Amino acid sequence: MLTTRFVDGSPNWLDLGTPDLDAAVSFYSGLFGWQFQSGGPEVGGYGLFQLDGRTVAGGVKVTPDQAPPSWTVYFQTQDADATVKAAGQAGGSAPFQTMDVLDLGRMAVIADPAGATFGLWQPGRNKGLDLATDDGSLNWIELYTPDVAVAKDFYGSVLGWGTFDVPFPGGTYVTVNPAGTSQDDMFGGMVTLGDNPSESDTGAHWSPYFHVPDVDAIAARTQQLGGTVRFAPTNLPGVGRIAKLTDPQGARFAVIKGDPDQT
Repeated sequence: MLTTRFVDGSPNWLDLGTPDLDAAVSFYSGLFGWQFQSGGPEVGGYGLFQLDGRTVAGGVKVTPDQAPPSWTVYFQTQDADATVKAAGQAGGSAPFQTMDVLDLGRMAVIADPAGATFGLWQPGRNKGLDLATDDGSLNWIELYTPDVAVAKDFYGSVLGWGTFDVPFPGGTYVTVNPAGTSQDDMFGGMVTLGDNPSESDTGAHWSPYFHVPDVDAIAARTQQLGGTVRFAPTNLPGVGRIAKLTDPQGARFAVIKGDPDQT
């Protein structure tokens, strides 16, 4: 279960890179009720999406040559430089140099062997997100990759993750959890890219799921606000109801209302 009781290897931050930050703020405010607090020029316009004063994500304007519109998930590490080195030894790469963010923490961005990018956050004064799992906040993450076995080896080597294979009708779903924890601590999953028509039109990537009280209403609202529905609201037995969406600038994400019998 994804929580704000962060341990090494767990998701502890999330941010949106978008070419039109004002438009993104308008969209997510209308969709989830988020408010945006800009950090100002000192941090390059980076700001915080919040719910009732609690941070649920970050956001920043990016240019097309910097990155496509996308959400980036960050994982906790006590030594970002050592983790970057481990990623390189395991077949990954670091598109951007490790850097300090004032006294808030130290960060890096890594691409895994299939090209899926993710972040590292070494906490300083900022320990991570204030809210997770609740409505309007990060609830789950999912990796779409061409080879799940390769991904399991990479993330196990770099972040120490454990995995559990969860059977479901028609196949097996691979869940991930921090080192030394149990299946109850799983926070995400790995899926073969080619098995997902709604994801197979792009390369390997991570996608965040936000919990919502009504998946169908959020999907309809997404379209009203100029976004698109890539995967219509669907029930997953034993999991809940999900939909996969894209914001007006092109960043992909998903929403979920969990099955109360599974929480």
